[in-house]
Amino acid sequence: MSGISKIDDVIHGRIWLGVVTYLANVEAADFTELKTVLETTQGNLSVHLRKLEDAGYIAIEKQFKARKPLTLVRLTQTGRAALAEYITALDALLGGVKPQP
Repeated sequence: MSGISKIDDVIHGRIWLGVVTYLANVEAADFTELKTVLETTQGNLSVHLRKLEDAGYIAIEKQFKARKPLTLVRLTQTGRAALAEYITALDALLGGVKPQP
């Protein structure tokens, strides 16, 4: 594969990329935190998280805190590797060109 074909379609979408990059900088995030940060709806986020979970990029843990349900999301090692590959592919596609403001 070369060029554009190296761009991971699972990560490339706005919400998917937002989830993966946000989780790369934190140990875990709860569902409400992600919904707020990504400015999306509960239903939309649920669908995107399922896709990332199916790809093995995130792990979802459901628990209770003070008798309220809490959904925690973590980036897996597979997800970290996929993000690194995505960044490398994007950089190669851009050819090191810095966009002009």
